[in-house]
Amino acid sequence: MDKKIKLHGFNNLTKSLSFNIYDICYANTEKERKEYIDYIDEMYNAERLTQILTDVVSIIEANILNIARQNYEPHGASVTMLIAEHEVPPEKHSNTEAPGPLPDTIVAHLDKSHVTVHTYPESHPVNGISTFRVDIDVSTCGLISPLKALNYLIHSFDSDIVMLDYRVRGFTRDVDGCKHYIDHKISSIQNYLSPDTQDAYQMIDVNVYQENTFHTKMLLKEFDLKDYLFGQGIENFNRQKLDTIEKDLKQEMQEIFYSRNFDK
Repeated sequence: MDKKIKLHGFNNLTKSLSFNIYDICYANTEKERKEYIDYIDEMYNAERLTQILTDVVSIIEANILNIARQNYEPHGASVTMLIAEHEVPPEKHSNTEAPGPLPDTIVAHLDKSHVTVHTYPESHPVNGISTFRVDIDVSTCGLISPLKALNYLIHSFDSDIVMLDYRVRGFTRDVDGCKHYIDHKISSIQNYLSPDTQDAYQMIDVNVYQENTFHTKMLLKEFDLKDYLFGQGIENFNRQKLDTIEKDLKQEMQEIFYSRNFDK
């Protein structure tokens, strides 16, 4: 991979980066849990998510072709963008009698790339723990790399836990007909994170190099209980209650990080 390979036609490799980002908090009452979900819905509505994805497209140096967005009832939002490596020239409008464009001429410039985001706010029915999950997919082909967007996306949300998956799919051919299944060196997703992000998180890698599949889990190291209380301050609880809340929050975060439930 040190020297450039001359390709036969377009680079057909698909590079997919998927995120699951979790924000955890404690909301003491049913009213506060509802207020938390309402806050999340307002903070990360379809309009705000559209702006975040627009910034992502700019960071990876792509161009937006189409946007679809939706706020859901009772909770959540989604945004999907079709993107291209090259800017698409504007259509020429004409009223003259002539055939319209053929399908091949419409899709020939598309790189089959997209960016999507979905949000999922929810709360525990008993212990007051509320979670907000964001699912993000950045899938590109051609010269565009989704890895450029890593740091921006992690810092765009209150990220207590992050699950990252990166995979290169398919193959592309060189001029001699030889297939290539990856076009860049990578040993870990962690290498694409800024030093301050690496220092802030406990991280675990599970990589399958022969399949060009890379997985990184991230758990925020610093825990300050006052940052996790929604609607009330520490002074509103006694010491015993605070200890219980902290224990429940940390267990929730550990369970999500390791993808399994622990005994109480």
